[in-house]
Amino acid sequence: MPPAFEPVKRLDAESRADRNEVRPPDQRTALETAHPVVQISPSQAVTRRSASWPGMAGEIVHANRRGRINFRFCAPVHMLAMYERSVRQQGGTFIEGLPESMQLDCSRKLIFVPAGHEFHEWQEPRTLPRVAFFYFDPAQLECSPELDFSSMLLAPRLFFEDSALWDTALKLKTLIESDGSDNRLYVEALSIVLAHELVRLNTGRRCVAAPVHGGLAAWQRRKAVDYIEDHLAEPISLAELGQLVCLSPNYFCRAFSQSFGMPLQRYQAGQRIERAKTLLAKRGGSVTDVALTVGYSEASAFSTAFRRVTGLTPSSYRRSLD
Repeated sequence: MPPAFEPVKRLDAESRADRNEVRPPDQRTALETAHPVVQISPSQAVTRRSASWPGMAGEIVHANRRGRINFRFCAPVHMLAMYERSVRQQGGTFIEGLPESMQLDCSRKLIFVPAGHEFHEWQEPRTLPRVAFFYFDPAQLECSPELDFSSMLLAPRLFFEDSALWDTALKLKTLIESDGSDNRLYVEALSIVLAHELVRLNTGRRCVAAPVHGGLAAWQRRKAVDYIEDHLAEPISLAELGQLVCLSPNYFCRAFSQSFGMPLQRYQAGQRIERAKTLLAKRGGSVTDVALTVGYSEASAFSTAFRRVTGLTPSSYRRSLD
């Protein structure tokens, strides 16, 4: 999982042209090592200019030659893309939870990729694209407490228009281009406004967002369930599972409960009892052996938990199968 955003004392803008040169794998720029960013290939097809500040980072990407370009992103942060200019001969854009778009003229359009969602795009440009990407760390961005930005399950959006969101993003883009380190407080204030605009945009779409991804996306549910099954007898932390599916622990906790209708600990306990039922039916070991296999160090604790779920003690359950 990419590292979380680190607060910085100044707006750190830099030319990104050299970032696209071929370098050994361990030689990465400051933005790449500190923040998750959109992966672009071939990297030499674009130049990138970036900036970072507490809770957010942004970068401006200019294509410098024609030919197919691929974009890919999936991280524990939200991403807003601002397509200032982008007309393609052919291409496709996909955000997990939405149908793929084959739209050719994407100029003056926005897309929003919530944390943990997959995004990928390919295009053969007709005009060289200019795109600004903004990355929001939901755990560190200092929004108003009533917004609870870190716990909101925001909906993905693909090629939409919103004048207020666009105007704020354009101001931030202009500051990145001009190396606005002398306007740090203004930049941080604009980032808060941009987060407010995203929340405002999402408020009217909550009824749409839940059916789309149900808390966790399908691939995240699969990974979480498989990991729990493989480590059923072990303590599992929210941090472990959150890292596995590219979400912060708090965000994962809320998303898991929405997806499964119960907290992680209750789900794992239920799966332990289901595994115990299977083992008891096989009659290959004692009740104590089964208890240890599913993660209970004492047979009495296992018996209490089993009876709470099934209404029977493990021994009574085994006899009932005769």
